[in-house]
Amino acid sequence: MRGIQSQGVGTSIKHFAGNSQETNRMGVDEVMSQRALREIYLKGFEIAVREAAPWTVMSSYNRINGPFTQENRELLTTILRDEWGFDGIVMTDWTGLRNTAAQIQAGNDLMEPGADSQIKDIIDKVKSGALAEADLDICVKRILEYLVKTPAFRDYQYSNKPDLKAHAEVTRRCATEGMVLLKNEGQTLPMGNNKTVSVFGVTSYDFIAGGTGSGDVNKAYTIDMMQGLTEAGLKVNPKLANVYQSYKDYQASLTAAAPARGGWFWGKALLPEMSVSRPIINLQAQESDLAIITLGRQAGEGADRQEDGDFTLTDVERQLIADVCNAFHLANKPVVVVLNMGNVIETASWKSMPDAILLAWQPGQEGGYSVADVLTGKAYPSGKLTMTWPNNLVDLPSSASFPNVRPAAPRRRGGDNKVEFQDYTKHLEGVNVGYRYFTTTQEPVSYPFGFGLSYTTFSYSKPVVKATKDGLTASITVTNTGKRAGKELVELYVSAPAGGLEKPARELKAFAKTRELQPNQSETLTMKLSLYDLASYNEATQVWETASGKYTIGFGASVEDIRATAPFTLSKPNVVKCHDVMKPNMPL
Repeated sequence: MRGIQSQGVGTSIKHFAGNSQETNRMGVDEVMSQRALREIYLKGFEIAVREAAPWTVMSSYNRINGPFTQENRELLTTILRDEWGFDGIVMTDWTGLRNTAAQIQAGNDLMEPGADSQIKDIIDKVKSGALAEADLDICVKRILEYLVKTPAFRDYQYSNKPDLKAHAEVTRRCATEGMVLLKNEGQTLPMGNNKTVSVFGVTSYDFIAGGTGSGDVNKAYTIDMMQGLTEAGLKVNPKLANVYQSYKDYQASLTAAAPARGGWFWGKALLPEMSVSRPIINLQAQESDLAIITLGRQAGEGADRQEDGDFTLTDVERQLIADVCNAFHLANKPVVVVLNMGNVIETASWKSMPDAILLAWQPGQEGGYSVADVLTGKAYPSGKLTMTWPNNLVDLPSSASFPNVRPAAPRRRGGDNKVEFQDYTKHLEGVNVGYRYFTTTQEPVSYPFGFGLSYTTFSYSKPVVKATKDGLTASITVTNTGKRAGKELVELYVSAPAGGLEKPARELKAFAKTRELQPNQSETLTMKLSLYDLASYNEATQVWETASGKYTIGFGASVEDIRATAPFTLSKPNVVKCHDVMKPNMPL
C-alpha cells in the first residue's frame, strides 16, 4: 500500500471483515468472540490502516455476529474510524440492492456496483425520512475529499504506454524472493544449467500465474516451465514434452465447445493430471540427468477448496511421484517437485520420496523464468511459509465446521452450520488459529509456520532486547556460515508472562530480512515493538492489555526453530481502552 500510494494512486483493502470462507459469503454469519475478532480477524486491517492509511476500505458481503458487515456501524465507524483513525472512504463489495439506508448509516460512502436501483433507493429513502440527509452529506463529503486526491482530478496525463519489459523484469525478480525451499537433500539444488531434464506434470506445460477472482490480474502471457528451463540453458527431453503437448491438445479439443466457466473471474482452469506409463518413465530415467514434477492447484476468490484431490493428492499424482522417484533413484538420479499453487496441500505422505521440493506459489507472468532462475542457482529461495502445513486437514480445529471438509460438526442452531453460519468460537479455535494452535498443543505438523530452507546456512548471535519509552527494540546478528550467497528472514516471536489471559505459546510480532550476504558476511537486524503490539484483548474490561512480568523474545528461523532468545520485563501493565462492540449473538 505504501509503495502504490507513494505514486499518487490509491489502494482499496478488502474484505472488511471476516470473509474467511467463500461458501455463501453473501450471507454466512461468522460467529466469533470479541477477542478473536480483535486479535485475529481485524488485526491485519488495523495494521494496514494505522501504518499505511489506505485511500479506501471495502466492506465484505458476510455477517459477523449477526449483522451484515456492510450494515454494521460498530465495525465501519466505531472501530474503523473512531478507534483506528481511518479517514478515507468505505465502499461496499458488488452487492446490488440491499438496505442502502442501513449501509450508509453504518459508514459506507460508495455503493457498488452503482446500479440505478441503488440510486433510486437512496433518493426514495431520503424523501421518506428513512435515511437522514445529514448521513448522506457525510458520505458525499468523504467522496469529494477522495476525488480531489485522484490523478484524474489533477489532470494527470497518462500515456497508456507502460514499460512492460521493465515490469516483467520486476515480477521475475520479485517472485524468487518469496519462493520457499521445503526440502533439499544432498544439495540437489541448485542444479546448474547443463543438464538434460525430464519434465513431468501437466502444470509444467500449463503454468499458473495467479489465482481466481481478485487473486489474478490481466497479463499478456504466462511463461511455463518448458520455456523457463530452456531459456536457462537446460535441455528439456523432447519426447516427454511431445507426449504432454499431445495430451494438452486433446484436452483442448474436448473443451473447445464447452461454455466458459465464468470468464476472467475463475482464472485458469486446470487440466486433469495425465497418467504416464512406467515404460515411458523408465526411458526418461535413462535419457535424462534428473526429473522435475510440477504439481498445480488453483484457488482464490469465489469458491472454497475441496479436501479430496485438492488438499490431498489425486491418485494419478501420487502414482506419478512414486513411479518417477523409483525409476530415477534406481538410476541414481534426483527428482525435484515444484509446487505451483497459492495454498497448502498435504505433503506428509509423500515428501520423503523426492530429493527436493520447491514451493513456487503462483509467481506471475514470468513464473517459468523465475522458477528456472532458482532451480539453476541464478537466484536463490529466501521465502518463509506464511501458514502451517498440517499432516492432515482434520488436524486443524476449524476443519470440523468448514465447508468441503469431513466430518460435519454438531449443529449449534437450526440450519446448515457450514452454510448459514461459521463457528470460530473458543471450543474450536478462538485466538489459537493456525500456528498458535499447533505450537501451543505441540501437534505434529509437516512444515511449521515460518519454515524455509536456503542454499546456504545462517547463524544467529548477539540477541539484544532494550526497553524503550513505549516498548522495546530487539536486535540479532545474522551471519552467512555457508558457501553461497543468500538472504535470511528472521522472525520475532513473543512468549507472554504466565497468568492473566490465556495466551498461545508464542506469537509472531515482527520480522525482518537481511540484505544479500556473501559467505562469512554478517548483518544486525533491529525490530521495534510497542507495548500495544504486545497486548491481548480483555473482553471483561474491553481493553487491550499488556500484562506486566517477564516476556521471552525469540529470534526464529521458524516458529519451531528459535535460534536465540532474550528477556524483556515490564514492571507495570499497560492498557488501551476500547468500545464494547461487536458482541456475539449466540452463546459461546
